[in-house]
Amino acid sequence: MEIRTFQESDRGAVIDLWRKCELVRPQNDPDQDIDLKMSFQAELFLVGVDGDSLVGSVMAGYEGHRGWINYLAVDPDQQSNGLGAALMERSEELLRELGCVKINLQVRSNNDKVIGFYGAIGYSQDEVISMGKRLS
Repeated sequence: MEIRTFQESDRGAVIDLWRKCELVRPQNDPDQDIDLKMSFQAELFLVGVDGDSLVGSVMAGYEGHRGWINYLAVDPDQQSNGLGAALMERSEELLRELGCVKINLQVRSNNDKVIGFYGAIGYSQDEVISMGKRLS
């Protein structure tokens, strides 16, 4: 798998992948999320490509205090082959280069498979409560 930065020509395949991985929610417009990412740290939006097929994606970000991971997705037919770990490793490298010392991410509490994946690559549950407020 080649890991590279997102290109506009990837948009449809990325959105299809996110839907296939059940990452799209009614309150999040995937086109708008891509547009927002492309306006800020676009170089941290990565895709994994195997031949002509887009098989993975991840959006990383750094705001000077913490790094964040969003939209990590690997085609379900390609999962458990190290693709997700490779995307995370590259994201971590890029964030480290920016001075990031800690990465945060959110996983739905009932998503045991994904919680297990992150645990296997060194992530642990922080003793915090995640809070949010929708502004639109």
